[in-house]
Amino acid sequence: MIKNYIKAARVRTLPLSVSGIILGSILGNQFFDEHSIVPHKSSLFFSGIFWLALLTTIGFQILSNFANDYGDGIKGSDNNRTGEMRMVATGTISPKQMKIAMMITAIVTSMTTLLLIYVAFGVENFAFSILFLGLGIASITAAIKYTVGDSAYGYSGFGDLFVFLFFGLLSVVGSFFLFTKSLELTIFLPAISIGLLSTAVLNLNNLRDRDQDEKNQKNTLVVKFGVVKAKKYHYFLILGALVFSLLYIFLDFRSIYQLTFLVAYVPLIKNIKTVSKNKIPSSLDGELKKVALSTFLFAILFGIGQLF
Repeated sequence: MIKNYIKAARVRTLPLSVSGIILGSILGNQFFDEHSIVPHKSSLFFSGIFWLALLTTIGFQILSNFANDYGDGIKGSDNNRTGEMRMVATGTISPKQMKIAMMITAIVTSMTTLLLIYVAFGVENFAFSILFLGLGIASITAAIKYTVGDSAYGYSGFGDLFVFLFFGLLSVVGSFFLFTKSLELTIFLPAISIGLLSTAVLNLNNLRDRDQDEKNQKNTLVVKFGVVKAKKYHYFLILGALVFSLLYIFLDFRSIYQLTFLVAYVPLIKNIKTVSKNKIPSSLDGELKKVALSTFLFAILFGIGQLF
């Protein structure tokens, strides 16, 4: 039974979900060290904020995956699907059992969210605590409403916006703010990059599932645009992320090591070629993992590159 819940959690999606947290934390920790009244170097690996942010984000992702499995399962959208099998659709986990799993995950994630807020802001930054509490509630709601309910926004083409905002802007800018208690406008540039790359993963998923989604009236952007325009949209997402990343480095150039992240673009450029030539949607399943892991690698290399 536990193995089934692990499958429903879709472990392979977790590296992508924490990419923004890793990048935002590296940049935030670096900014805090450089602008502290008393100069010092603090290790990110010993930061309670960093680890709690990771745990909280993983919790949100698992909750979203459970909700997606549940929502698509009861609506029949996952019947005869391509890719990983879904637990509710196959009857491996009942809808009632999945709802209980969602409730438990939501409660645990709420607890880590509150602990993260306390560790980051204490009692002296009450306004910030309220702000991040609101963001936490919004994240939980968004994770559930993606495919659950009559007004599920994943069925009306708003999934891309959700991923861009929560995986990109909120993830990177939010984790940066947890360390610095302030904002720098330039932090939005790598945040946009992570958001665009994360959206590219969703777009690949929707390209793969286009025929099935159309049958089930799941109106993703791919269904609305058509394959040709959806492919052009995919190129824009990946190349747009590159442009915003280079712009950040141009505005804050320190060393050639900042360009290390370009290594992650080798598989991403190959992905563009693969998508452009693709005729069989189901064959894109392997590309999902490549782009997701490339985004994870991008986040690590981009962050580390700023430290030299």
